[in-house]
Amino acid sequence: MTKKEFKAESKRLLDLMINSIYTHREIFLRELISNASDAIDKLYYKALTDDTLTFDKDSYYIKISIDKENRLLTITDTGIGMTKEELEENLGVIAKSGSLSFKKDNELKDGYDIIGQFGVGFYSAFMVADSLTVISKALGEDKAYLWKSEGAEGYIIEEAQKDTLGTTIALKIKASTEEENFDEYLEEYRIRGIIKKYSDFIRYPIKMDVTRHELKEGSESEYIDYNEEETVNSMVPLWRKNKNELTDEDYENFYSEKHYGFDKPLKHIHLSIDGAISYNAILFIPEKIPFDYYTKEYEKGLELYSSGVMIMHKCADLLPDYFSFVKGMVDSEDLSLNISREILQHDRQLKLIAKNIKNKIKNELQEILKENREKYEEFFQAFGRQLKYGIYSEYGANKDTLQDLLMFYSSREKKLVTLSEYVERMPEDQKYIYYASGDSIPRIEKSPQIELVSEKGYEILFFTEDIDEFAVSMMMNYQDKEFKSVASGDLGIEADEKTEEEESREADNSKLFDFMKETLKDKVSDVRASKRLKKHPVCLSNKGELTIEMEKVLSAMPNNQNIKADKILEINTHHEVFKSLQDALENDKEKLALYTGLLYNQALLIEGLPIEDPVEFADNMTKIMK
Repeated sequence: MTKKEFKAESKRLLDLMINSIYTHREIFLRELISNASDAIDKLYYKALTDDTLTFDKDSYYIKISIDKENRLLTITDTGIGMTKEELEENLGVIAKSGSLSFKKDNELKDGYDIIGQFGVGFYSAFMVADSLTVISKALGEDKAYLWKSEGAEGYIIEEAQKDTLGTTIALKIKASTEEENFDEYLEEYRIRGIIKKYSDFIRYPIKMDVTRHELKEGSESEYIDYNEEETVNSMVPLWRKNKNELTDEDYENFYSEKHYGFDKPLKHIHLSIDGAISYNAILFIPEKIPFDYYTKEYEKGLELYSSGVMIMHKCADLLPDYFSFVKGMVDSEDLSLNISREILQHDRQLKLIAKNIKNKIKNELQEILKENREKYEEFFQAFGRQLKYGIYSEYGANKDTLQDLLMFYSSREKKLVTLSEYVERMPEDQKYIYYASGDSIPRIEKSPQIELVSEKGYEILFFTEDIDEFAVSMMMNYQDKEFKSVASGDLGIEADEKTEEEESREADNSKLFDFMKETLKDKVSDVRASKRLKKHPVCLSNKGELTIEMEKVLSAMPNNQNIKADKILEINTHHEVFKSLQDALENDKEKLALYTGLLYNQALLIEGLPIEDPVEFADNMTKIMK
């Protein structure tokens, strides 16, 4: 028996792989099971092309055994096995893959593909093991051989005893340290969990001896333990079954088993695509919002499988951010994987799948909106904010995808409506889509700014979320209709309301408004007679694209840059208060300054804005009462 050394570059690669390539130690078992599945696949393929061989699928399996006392974890397959030369070539040279060369030399048939293509996954076992021992007997060989290595220093190959065809890999699990718990890889529940997570849909049975507890006969409290062999994996994934054979309950059970959520899915989407790229997918639109959805801790993405083996738990690139609430999985044999299987190349195939999924989700949401309005409104209450943010982000680039999915409360319908429904009801003389912003619907309904638009009979959309105005500012228009805030300095309908009497009033009251503007200084850009107010004495409007509601949102942010809306103080010249202003202008300028400050603070309160000096405001109220 002679010890052989790995080549220098293999030593470096082994060290790099163990310490850098894999982000989770547990995936070593995925790699070894995938290799075992490959070995059985190769035997199956040989049986297809060699009439002297038979392949009884029920006779082929993968067996996992745990020996806690000796710290051994063993993976056995009944596959094609390896000759002495193949052990030397495939395991003696790191990154030399027998599966890859087998795939190149043979044209695989009957839908079978070889998972392992890069030859380094086997060595991931060194992340948890001090040594690896491989005993293999190849098809057509009389002798079996043993390959053993304790890491980068080298390996040995010698003749061994094995009666059956296939390969056994024994891992001597490392001792636990203060930093690392390696004992977990000798626990039945942990190994079962890893298999279910990564290898549940390997096409061959993965068997384990599991411990059972049974009440001893004749006893009410004494139990006996015994071992029983059990197939751990499901083998046939739901997404490869015929959709016509599946029920809603099947999909709901899958949703629950995969821990996608504690609720029931609002909608499931089952895709089986054959084309430029082939893939299967099962997607779920949740019914309820996850508790951490709008936090930094929430992680979006779909489970990504390659030929039934999970390679990424959360592939974020498969979902746009605005559809990040979607749960589910994608399985494809066409994706390009690099040496670790868990680092996915950002290639054309992935982008094509992501684009198809995005369009399918959009179409399904539109279908729910059309066919089941109540269910869609339930969805929108949970995730509508994310759709709006999708429009605001990327400077409105996603407008065409999302705008028909939006809903807002309508002043006319007293319920949520779509933009399309609003535009369909617009009178011919209405130029804009009008909206009003505020903390709540009751508060908006009391807002002075809505008076003129409401009196004209125009419908108003109520914006109650901080993202609403920012989203429509990026949209700019819908079906060529611009959005217009009812607090805008120019509503586009004031000219219709203007009379000769009002024009005369404006000229007569210019001195009053100039005094008030001078009193308020830089707090407002103008003081003017209001054309929108009917009952209220005063309100604020804004000039420019930054509205007062936007100012409130921006001021609440941690990086507040003290950005202010360009405010206009509007005075109702038909209100009784206006007479007091005129009288003060003629007789008591000090009182007019007092009135001006009170009206300005009153307008701030109406808008939900803070008063700059509450003490001064209280003192001025006292002066008025005296």
